[in-house]
Amino acid sequence: MRRYGKHTDEDDIRSRPNRRGNRPRTHIRPKHEDAAGGMVLTVDRGRLTCLVDGRTVIAMKARELGRKAAVVGDRVALVGDLSGKKDTLARVVRIEGRDSVLRRTADDDDPYERVVVANADQLAIVTALADPEPRPRLIDRCLVAAYDGGLSPLLVMTKSDLAPPDKLLDLYGALDIPYVVTSRAELETGDAVDRVREHLDGRVTAFVGHSGVGKTTLVNALVPEERRRVTGHVNAVTGRGRHTTTSALALPLAGASGWVVDTPGVRSFGLAHIDPSRVIHAFPDLEPGTEGCPRACSHDEPDCALDEWVAEGHADPARLYSLRRLLATRERTEGD
Repeated sequence: MRRYGKHTDEDDIRSRPNRRGNRPRTHIRPKHEDAAGGMVLTVDRGRLTCLVDGRTVIAMKARELGRKAAVVGDRVALVGDLSGKKDTLARVVRIEGRDSVLRRTADDDDPYERVVVANADQLAIVTALADPEPRPRLIDRCLVAAYDGGLSPLLVMTKSDLAPPDKLLDLYGALDIPYVVTSRAELETGDAVDRVREHLDGRVTAFVGHSGVGKTTLVNALVPEERRRVTGHVNAVTGRGRHTTTSALALPLAGASGWVVDTPGVRSFGLAHIDPSRVIHAFPDLEPGTEGCPRACSHDEPDCALDEWVAEGHADPARLYSLRRLLATRERTEGD
């Protein structure tokens, strides 16, 4: 008869057998110190296409990563079959720290932010000068997302044969944004591609733009062979058809060093996640003037110290106007 209570001893305790074997469970995760480093090129239905030592490797996320998702541009650590051969699969066991992130929400009232690209240096905002008409509000929103995420903006204006760029350049002149103006004829001859490539050399550049502005056409001209090579490998594994920019895709820049990240076309760019205190970092001439601002200052209220800072001659008034216009776009819809 077994005894329980204060007289119970170790002989009276039954050990529940481990159904999976005799080894006890542990919460200690392997460190995977021998894992190989790679870069995520694209993500498709849970499969990550990664570049590892010059090879394209298909991988899946390890269970121990939980809900942490890897995105295009992420630096990751992989184990398993890294040969890159057909029907092989590796595992992503670690996602390294990110230097920058391009994030957006579906709408301004959507609290769930989505990381579009990680570790990009630059955001190329592609807009047509006509057909379709420029959308300054969308450009403003992309600029705010770039400044918030730590990316430098580049403005690429297409179809200059249909309309001049002067009005748009005047609108963004105070921001000192580098820009490239192209025409359809220059795109066909390759002159436009060469000018854009000069701004991309040695950098990771994400391209964003709405439908019809010529973004994908420009990206295809910048990476003509690499797109076919990478997407062909992905399709062989997933069985999907031709890539139509339904997910972000990183491609090595042809004719120079650097990477081009093609992103899906956007209809809107939600900014629910934006913190004004991060956007001000992109205005080094104005940032010192915020020391006298009240706590949680929106930088567009009566007590904002930036008005006095500009009045004292520390910065150009046009710069303050541009900052406030960009921050205000978080509160307005594109049609306002």
